[in-house]
Amino acid sequence: MKRAYRQFTERFIEGLLALSGTVTSLTVLLIVVFLFNEGLSLFGTSPLENKTALVVNESNPVQKLSAVSIKDIFDQKITNWKEVGGKDEDILIITVNDIGNYYSEEQIGAEFEHLPDCFSRLVDSLPNALAVINESYRTSYFKGHTIDVNKNNLPDFLSGKEWFPTAEPAVQLGVLPLILGTLMVSLLAILLALPIGLATAIYMAEIADERIRKVLKPVIELLAGIPSVVYGFFGLITIVPFIHDVFDLPVGETALAGSLVLAIMALPTIITVSEDAIRNTPRSMREASLALGANKWQTIQKVVLPYSMSGISAAAILGIGRAIGETMAVLMVTGNAAVMPKSILQPVRTIPATIAAELGEAPNGGVHYKALFALGCILFIITLIINIWVERISAKRKFKK
Repeated sequence: MKRAYRQFTERFIEGLLALSGTVTSLTVLLIVVFLFNEGLSLFGTSPLENKTALVVNESNPVQKLSAVSIKDIFDQKITNWKEVGGKDEDILIITVNDIGNYYSEEQIGAEFEHLPDCFSRLVDSLPNALAVINESYRTSYFKGHTIDVNKNNLPDFLSGKEWFPTAEPAVQLGVLPLILGTLMVSLLAILLALPIGLATAIYMAEIADERIRKVLKPVIELLAGIPSVVYGFFGLITIVPFIHDVFDLPVGETALAGSLVLAIMALPTIITVSEDAIRNTPRSMREASLALGANKWQTIQKVVLPYSMSGISAAAILGIGRAIGETMAVLMVTGNAAVMPKSILQPVRTIPATIAAELGEAPNGGVHYKALFALGCILFIITLIINIWVERISAKRKFKK
């Protein structure tokens, strides 16, 4: 009876563990599927928000415009139809706010019921007009033709240099500045944190006596539990003014400030994981190296570090993941400027900071909303590529041993 009960208990626990693993794996898979489903739905949609349409006179030969050209027109960088393939005429932009300049309140109507007809007549009378109207105004009797706008596509999304998801009438979704800003801040942070973290781990595992180690290890592990917003405040109060004064900059919120804050945040993880990996090196291997005549530093370099390389690689991966995915601290100290980064001493914006700052304001299901999910897809792919790359490097070194 006891044996049957024990077997039933063991099988029940095994079933629970299998169910837990299955549910966890399915949850992660569904999250990834949801992320890419929302992000990829951006492509093939129009960059015009709020059911907006661009209408011109029937005689206007322009049939298609890009989102960039539309922005340049509304920014007065393009002022003549000839610049976009039309006639040699100045572009006259007409919006709902301008209709009162051409028609009286009586003609428009108390409830704006005659507004579509007013737009129709106005576009028909002005050969150089570019009217921004609601799609519902495009009735069967509306005079003028609608300009087609290039759909959102992946090449333009990745290579675009302007990120203005709230621009009107056409949003600008160029993520290249965000990708470069993310890589610049994160990789510089790892370049700073990894050597320092590895050196500290070697000291704690191989050099420091037990009393020092018992003090240092809890302190370092405690640093990993500090909220990221606290690191952000620390960077804003100390690192940002320091960079501002040392480099004599207009503002101290720069990519360098973000990298320093992220390096500090990644250090506890790198140190703890690396130190545990180094201490797991078998004592017999150390003793064999010393017995062959190697000194302590040669043993660390030729025996301990190669043996613990897989653990050190894991520390690097966790540190990179912490750096790339960090949001609040980076948002507070990098200046949050979506511009092409040319130097570590200028403000930048990262992908996680952009998602955190804008997702709450993006209309559900709109172009801006989908673009932010597409940014999440890019962040996922960047992290995955870096993790695979680090794992391959680790595997090559392990094979060479």
